[in-house]
Amino acid sequence: MHITGGKFNSRKLISPKGDNVRPTLSKTRAAIFDILKQYLDFEGKSFLDMFAGSGIMGIEAASRGFGQIWAIEKDKKTFYNIKANYKLLGLHPNVILGDSIKKIASIDEKFDVIYVDPPYNLGLYNPIVKQFLTKNILNKSGIIVFEHLLKEDIDFSGMKIIKQKNYADKVITFTTI
Repeated sequence: MHITGGKFNSRKLISPKGDNVRPTLSKTRAAIFDILKQYLDFEGKSFLDMFAGSGIMGIEAASRGFGQIWAIEKDKKTFYNIKANYKLLGLHPNVILGDSIKKIASIDEKFDVIYVDPPYNLGLYNPIVKQFLTKNILNKSGIIVFEHLLKEDIDFSGMKIIKQKNYADKVITFTTI
């Protein structure tokens, strides 16, 4: 696993072991940040990587100039892998161990970008959307990015879809509130 852009471009990271993590493909990561760049300047902005898994999305954000990085991961082993990768790069993000939906309720921060890529087929997307609509954690010009399966039925009512890109059986949906 390697970083696709920014000041840490091409740096290799420690890949998590096991089936519980599926890092976003490098081509998809690069495309996500290229699209985000069309909507906001990254310098000094905040980025939340919910369901962080490998932590690669937050690391990509830090590499590209985001100033504040947050990551939430439920699996303890994976959580320590994320921390090791950040330490490898000399970064000090806010890495939280726990359930993303529960933890988001207790965070008193607002973010410029929130990246959402939970385990598939567990019905987590709609509760997450509801959480975002009830808890104001997105800055005024902020963007929420959802990575999901094409067949996933997500109710984006109350959100504005600004862009969608298909990558094989996955969709990246960029939204605002």
